[in-house]
Amino acid sequence: MADSTSKKEKNKKKALKRLEKLSKREDRKENNNKGKSLEEMIVYVDVLGNFTDVPPHLQNKEEDLLKLETKSDKDVFISGIVDNYNDSKGFGFIKVLNSNDKIFFHFKESKELLKVGDKVEFKKAISEKGFRATQIVKK
Repeated sequence: MADSTSKKEKNKKKALKRLEKLSKREDRKENNNKGKSLEEMIVYVDVLGNFTDVPPHLQNKEEDLLKLETKSDKDVFISGIVDNYNDSKGFGFIKVLNSNDKIFFHFKESKELLKVGDKVEFKKAISEKGFRATQIVKK
């Protein structure tokens, strides 16, 4: 008996589905997570909410190192220029001289009114969201 064209089409589709299923099965076999150690599959979240491979007990050591590095910055005044300032909200950014770094500041950290372009000196401190300028003095 001769198959009709619709039967031939159905058979072709079935054969294609079988091939797709086989290729997916092979792909799963090659790329499965079985056999990986638990440490390789775990992802940690750091203090800032970013994913990292470093466990929390080692993250604290990195933070301690960061604090040690910035202790020297706490004792030294850093020079900069007010790069951006929002009068209505009372915050802005200071561009550090000889660097591309910009440090956040709040108007409460300065005894004087600041404007864009003012040359200032400040100390750097760590906050929850990164570095911030403290003890800001106009030059």
